[in-house]
Amino acid sequence: MSGHSKWANIKHRKEKSDAQKGKIFTKLGREILVAVKSGGADPENNSRLKDVIAKAKSANMPNDTISRSIKKAAGDNDNASYEEVVYEGYGPGGVAVIVNTMTDNRNRTAGDIRHLFDKYNGNLGTTGCVSFMFDKKGVIIIEKKREIDEDEIMMHALEAGAEDFTSEEDYYEVIASTQDFSSVREELEAKGYDLLSAEISMIPQTYTKLTNESHIIAMEKLTDALEDLDDVQTVYHNREQDD
Repeated sequence: MSGHSKWANIKHRKEKSDAQKGKIFTKLGREILVAVKSGGADPENNSRLKDVIAKAKSANMPNDTISRSIKKAAGDNDNASYEEVVYEGYGPGGVAVIVNTMTDNRNRTAGDIRHLFDKYNGNLGTTGCVSFMFDKKGVIIIEKKREIDEDEIMMHALEAGAEDFTSEEDYYEVIASTQDFSSVREELEAKGYDLLSAEISMIPQTYTKLTNESHIIAMEKLTDALEDLDDVQTVYHNREQDD
């Protein structure tokens, strides 16, 4: 399991969020809305909402903004009805791509995504065409600090129920099942570790390396264009990142 390639994707999204916080917060607010509508406004009784809140905090969304989003979702019955739709396909050079969306207009979203796949030499496929190449897991990234003992944090992670622990140059990566993700994250937070990222993710089982320069450029443009769509929440792919 390549922690480095995964973190490269996370850093890419974080760098974009730093430049486009308003758009990122809007998307997170939509996730909060859907979580509240599906399970209520109390995160203690709504594990999905609790996970979204953790994700929002790791994206530096202010606590008062999170609270307002929850209250608005709980009290506003006029909110648009959003549904989650997942699109799958292949990008340039055969890179597998999964696009998670939340939309109030399935036809518009499908048209926008198909247009981008076509524009950047990809191929939008059917449900299930690439998802079998990914594992759905909880991914927690912890900042590496001098005062943190690697053996100790690994022990804490595994005792909390993590499936895997990886030490990279400037971070630790903790992998948990989707069922144990919340409890593992909460346990590590309680131990005082700084979480750079904590979210449910799609981890590639294998990676595709692009060597053709036109494929590399087109894949980067496709990823950026998809992430810029208002209806798109997350883009996953199995392109091998350069060191």
